[in-house]
Amino acid sequence: MPETSPEPIATFCGKCDCGCPQLFVDVDAPEDRRVRITDDFGQHVQMSEEQFADLVAQAKAGALDRLTVPGALAPAPSSA
Repeated sequence: MPETSPEPIATFCGKCDCGCPQLFVDVDAPEDRRVRITDDFGQHVQMSEEQFADLVAQAKAGALDRLTVPGALAPAPSSA
């Protein structure tokens, strides 16, 4: 896998030393995999610049706002 830029474009959290999720741009990667988001579990997601631009546009438009409320990602209680 080609090397990513040595410095992350953004670090999400950054309040600790646990390997926080980070955003990188790999200009040497194929066009459909230039943007890489790593997590603190050693996994990563790669996408094109266009896909990342769409993600940012949707976030700016509020598509992710409901996920910023504490407990928003918790499973819904069962009705049983």
